[in-house]
Amino acid sequence: MRKVIAAGHICLDITPVFPQGHVCASLEELLVPGKLIRTEGVSVHTGGSVANTGLALKLLGNDVILMGKVGRDAFGDMVRGILAGYGAGGLIVDGKDSTSYSVVLAPPGFDRIFLHSPGANDTFSSEDVPEEDLEDAVLFHFGYPPLMKRMVEAEGAELEGMFRRVKAKGIVTSLDLAAVDPRSPAGNADWEAILRRVLKHVDFFEPSFEELCFMLDRPEWERLASAGTDMTQAPEVTEKADTLARRCLEMGCGVVLVKCGLSGMVYRTGSAQRLGRTGSRVGLDVKVWAQKAGHQPCFRAEYVRSGTGAGDVSIAAFLTALLQGEAPEECVRLAAAEGAASVTSYDALGGILPLEELRRRIRAGWKTYGRAEGTPVFQNIPADVKKF
Repeated sequence: MRKVIAAGHICLDITPVFPQGHVCASLEELLVPGKLIRTEGVSVHTGGSVANTGLALKLLGNDVILMGKVGRDAFGDMVRGILAGYGAGGLIVDGKDSTSYSVVLAPPGFDRIFLHSPGANDTFSSEDVPEEDLEDAVLFHFGYPPLMKRMVEAEGAELEGMFRRVKAKGIVTSLDLAAVDPRSPAGNADWEAILRRVLKHVDFFEPSFEELCFMLDRPEWERLASAGTDMTQAPEVTEKADTLARRCLEMGCGVVLVKCGLSGMVYRTGSAQRLGRTGSRVGLDVKVWAQKAGHQPCFRAEYVRSGTGAGDVSIAAFLTALLQGEAPEECVRLAAAEGAASVTSYDALGGILPLEELRRRIRAGWKTYGRAEGTPVFQNIPADVKKF
């Protein structure tokens, strides 16, 4: 197996479990000051790109090195204990910082709400990526710079330096983003400037529509956010995602995969000349990959418990298929399928299926959400177990 590095943000996710069948008409009805909300237990698991995408890559059969940072505290012990259960480890333990955590609210019928403390992720830097581990790596995936202070400062100078160093080794690079709190320092950063600096060193870029729209078209993000609903279900979302993907290619990255929730995935690939700079370690067939574009509809999940980490897991499937020599259309198809499998579990990893099982289900006629006579039929899925 060829070595893959999954680096960046890691945390402990704490997800209260809402009673099955309990659906609220609005978040305002649920989140009322002074109101007691009964839950049915809690799901505690690792979160963040390192744990979600990294462990998913490992479960899908890759040789993975995890690179993240936790504090010397109870949450840090829990994170390292969970990773040890997967036969993974190697995290930096920093006695000066606390371990990052998220409280994930996933009320039935609504997208997730995150209460997040960045902790030790804020001090993660390029120095935390050892030179010796890069020597025989094929792929370097980094996730969630918006939630990592050092990576945002000085218009992403640290992030750019890290990707430039990795790319100079001939390693294929991959980057994922995270949602940005508009009131945070990251929310006030010049993300267009950051992406212009970094994307020329990124071969595969896999943001969500919400993240990319916030960074490159803030007025449109504010317009869509003002509706108070899931913006990825807007009728024009795939067209807007494609426009944003084009801009990212213009900034220098090789391939863009935009995750659009129930509206599926939009992808666009660069020129043969640009893809030729991905290096030989992956063995990308440039003729097959160059100048492709498309939309992959979202597969229907058998049932839905939580969308936590589904995007991260879909990236793991995408990258695994890439390493197996699949064409872009198949890589994106498997990514969408793995995302649909993931939502059947409260955590990111419990629903993962091998790629061959995903292929079998697709060949058997796995249904997707689609458009009927041009009218979107995407809809909210309650988080309790609902068959389709």
